[in-house]
Amino acid sequence: MRIIRNWMLRHQNRTSFWLHMVGIPMTIVGVGFAINGQWGWFAGLFVGGYVLQFIGHAIEGNDAGELILVK
Repeated sequence: MRIIRNWMLRHQNRTSFWLHMVGIPMTIVGVGFAINGQWGWFAGLFVGGYVLQFIGHAIEGNDAGELILVK
């Protein structure tokens, strides 16, 4: 798939890749906590997951997908 190929090209650094492998599920699980009204868990997991992903992009030297959409 083109989307997966593009994602893999933007996440070639091993550390960045693994930060995303932890950060992405954290954000998804955080949304589940928000649905259940557990806002503290939501905030910690969602923000923490995004922080890991942004650190990965800083290591990789490229923009996060959300920043690309804004630009």
